[in-house]
Amino acid sequence: MSIELSFNPNRLKLARARRMLTMKALAESVGMTSRMISNYENGRNDIPADTMEKLAHALGYPPTFFEGDDLEELDPDWVSFRSMKGMTASQRDAALSAGSISIMFSQWLEQRFQLPNASLYDLREFEPEAAARGLREKWGLGEKAISNMIHLLESKGVRVYSLSENNKEVDAFSFWKNEKAYVFLNTFKSAERSRFDSAHELGHLVLHKHGGPRGREVEQEADRFASAFLMPEGSVRANAPRFAALINLIKLKKLWLVSLAALVRRLKDLGLITEWQYRNLTIEMSKKKMLRNEPEGIKREYSLILSKVFNALRADGVTKSCIAKELQIPESEIDQLAFGLAFVGSTVDKNNSIKSVATKSHKPSLTLVD
Repeated sequence: MSIELSFNPNRLKLARARRMLTMKALAESVGMTSRMISNYENGRNDIPADTMEKLAHALGYPPTFFEGDDLEELDPDWVSFRSMKGMTASQRDAALSAGSISIMFSQWLEQRFQLPNASLYDLREFEPEAAARGLREKWGLGEKAISNMIHLLESKGVRVYSLSENNKEVDAFSFWKNEKAYVFLNTFKSAERSRFDSAHELGHLVLHKHGGPRGREVEQEADRFASAFLMPEGSVRANAPRFAALINLIKLKKLWLVSLAALVRRLKDLGLITEWQYRNLTIEMSKKKMLRNEPEGIKREYSLILSKVFNALRADGVTKSCIAKELQIPESEIDQLAFGLAFVGSTVDKNNSIKSVATKSHKPSLTLVD
């Protein structure tokens, strides 16, 4: 006779969204009806242990995951997506569920490490160009190029994670939760475009913190912020070539570590090239396939915080499987969030449990030195 488990409907719904499955698809995979899945997700029916085992297997989550407390749910209206074009509702929900898991993972990390506090500003009253200039001034960046956007964001308290393969159609997204800022980046794009996405999401965090209208205008504001933040006006004007040929611009883009297309657009926005020159350069880039394949690309950026965290945990004998077991999630979730930086192979105790890497009275702080 099957026993009934005390399971959490919130987590069943989240796991299904994470796998981008409809109720019908999940029901068919375990031999039941969509109505039964609906009843379980809405807490109308208790769930037998053998049924929970089947659902857990179908979803690729350990059965214990479904017995935990509620995870923080993200309101789509408060999440800024880099692009909604081509993104389905299931892809959006999968991304949101990844955000919920990242919050749980971040809380786990914050119990063990002293992570940087948020050092962002509410710049809603400023135009994007002025906001970018003002934030650079507040952060003491001046006109210098930013060597690593992810490291900069993390040093200012932003939690930066990577998007999983299941969400590759989602360019990037960001949100505020419990006064903490989160950014997710697509690792399938070029390193230059990913840097621009980082700056774009920073624009959302400082320009649109309290939500509000979504759409093309808001995305354009974040684009303008990103362009100005990565390529400050004074620096661009001082270094702009007298003859804007692609061969010259390919060399110049390396100064700010941006894409060729982003630099050409910045020159046009600053009036350093004409509309006619902009169109011709864009046509030439398209013909030479430079819009899809970045010429003379740069190295991809990764999380410095997560790298240091995993090094510290490894030194303390904590494995990825230990973390996954304590969080009651698949190991793959850690890999997908952590830019593939999660380590493998360490010594653990006989109970395969987490060894404490810090007491509550003293958490090791992470010094972010690029």
